[in-house]
Amino acid sequence: MHHLAQTSVSPMELEITHARGIYMYGPDDQKYIDLISGVGVSNLGHSHPAVVKAVKEQSEKYMHLMVYGEFIQYPQTGLANELTRCLPAPLDSVYFVNSGSEAIEGALKLAKRFTGRYKIVAFQNAYHGSTHGALSVLGNQQQSRAFRPLLPGISFARFNNPADLSLITEETACVLLETIQGEGGIVIPDEHYLKLLRQKCDETGALLILDEIQCGMGRTGKMFAFEHYGIVPDILALAKSLGGGMPLGAFIAPRSIMGTLSYDPPLGHITTFGGHPVSCAAGLAALKITLDEKLPALAEHKGNLFRENLSHPLIKNIWGKGLFLGVELENFEMIQRFISIAMKNGLVTDWFLFKDNAFRIAPPLIITEEQISEACEIIHMSLDQL
Repeated sequence: MHHLAQTSVSPMELEITHARGIYMYGPDDQKYIDLISGVGVSNLGHSHPAVVKAVKEQSEKYMHLMVYGEFIQYPQTGLANELTRCLPAPLDSVYFVNSGSEAIEGALKLAKRFTGRYKIVAFQNAYHGSTHGALSVLGNQQQSRAFRPLLPGISFARFNNPADLSLITEETACVLLETIQGEGGIVIPDEHYLKLLRQKCDETGALLILDEIQCGMGRTGKMFAFEHYGIVPDILALAKSLGGGMPLGAFIAPRSIMGTLSYDPPLGHITTFGGHPVSCAAGLAALKITLDEKLPALAEHKGNLFRENLSHPLIKNIWGKGLFLGVELENFEMIQRFISIAMKNGLVTDWFLFKDNAFRIAPPLIITEEQISEACEIIHMSLDQL
């Protein structure tokens, strides 16, 4: 690892040689349950045969041909068609990119271009990525302070606080939030909060951008988390599990909004590798499996099994939606010890950036009831060893 750049001074340093289903394997063939799906990526687990087949077949036809948007490529058009069939009618134009950060960058640019405004309302404890624009709307000053100056015109509201909706005015280009906050610790919106937010955006002409990079694609018990709350965003950002394990992101909007990126100036948003045909082929295969096997509906039942099976004196609380759960312990030191012990016992989990006394449960959606029991046994055993 001497020549490989690191994101922190204390990476997990877990070497993996191969992975299949919910399991990852080390060089000694020790088996690890992946309880976080590569942080929201591996909804179908690892090396799903249908996804691997799609990758192989597409790579044998062609890989990169031309910068995004110039050529007609079926992996892109096929995935866009299937995605929009899953979405409410207004969301009918898909712009493919490479990652979640890029999806957020594109969504912010689109909102500014369409409204002619530049002010943005984001949320405390939000995480939208690490590129410069995405970092500007990250709701934690400790994470962003070292990279100032950032984008101007950003205001931060408190999630689930209706009083802060007054920050949204006729000068606001967009309001950006995760439908369910991920790194904030799986923060669920109150029952009517998103409807109030949608109404305020309609009144002021601000666009509503929902970031479902972690919580979308079936993880919460619905295909898209906003379906739980009776609203439709103006722009939807997706990534992580969208590519079936390959790098892929997208921002999706009505064509009447999306079309403004194509003129004044033309090529207002461009990407070389966005919507890579191999990634789109993998994403299309993954989407079909997710729908055919009704994985979103099963996620709610499987999440409830975790809640029912996890009962330990050290667990203070469990919350979330579907297979998007947080488990609270006493403090960060206990969380750190638990994660280390659990890894030695064959289970990989992680904490949240902005809620350090909890660990996450977000396994592949294909996890079976027997595997849930296996995971819960390791969690209990690891807690006993604290």
